[in-house]
Amino acid sequence: MIERAHERFGLWPERLIADTAYGSAEMLAWLVYDWGIEPHIPVIDKSKRDDGTFSREDFVYEHETDAYICPAGKQLLRSRRKFQTIRPDQKDPDFVKYGAAKADCEACSLRQQCCPKGTPRRLLRSKYEGARQMARDIAETDDYAISCKLRKKVEILFAHLKRILGLRRLRLRGPNGANDEFLLAATAQNLRKLAKLFPNTRKPHPA
Repeated sequence: MIERAHERFGLWPERLIADTAYGSAEMLAWLVYDWGIEPHIPVIDKSKRDDGTFSREDFVYEHETDAYICPAGKQLLRSRRKFQTIRPDQKDPDFVKYGAAKADCEACSLRQQCCPKGTPRRLLRSKYEGARQMARDIAETDDYAISCKLRKKVEILFAHLKRILGLRRLRLRGPNGANDEFLLAATAQNLRKLAKLFPNTRKPHPA
């Protein structure tokens, strides 16, 4: 849709508002790196732990040293071996592994909160982590809160079309039929809004 809008109308969107379904690493990287669009999208992140141990968000990434800093102040360095999580016929892996030294983990006072099983702590960093972090930073801004309100306004209209007007499926065939049916449904929505803007102010006459 973005490419089609650019080809037909020459539009360059500054931001894209969407739900979590569009928050994958590949989608965010395509928006940021290929199109320069700010992703006002929740990030799909499955690194959160619910067993009481430290999650990946508790570790700080340092760009200068290309390493993570754990809550105890120790470094998790990048592994020289590539962590392949995709098909062997593809060249670049999706993730890079970072690991702490065994001696640091064994002597750490936070070991039970970090790696209670005894193995040194390991982290995985996506190769698109820059775009993911940009989306996280945007989610903390006031503009993101405004985007969420705007998205709700659009989603409410589609929900009204499906639930109230019964437009769960198009009954007319072909592109022209679908276009006509959707325009009729949108016209009904606009008339409903217009009725709310101009309420009936006439006083009822006594019998």
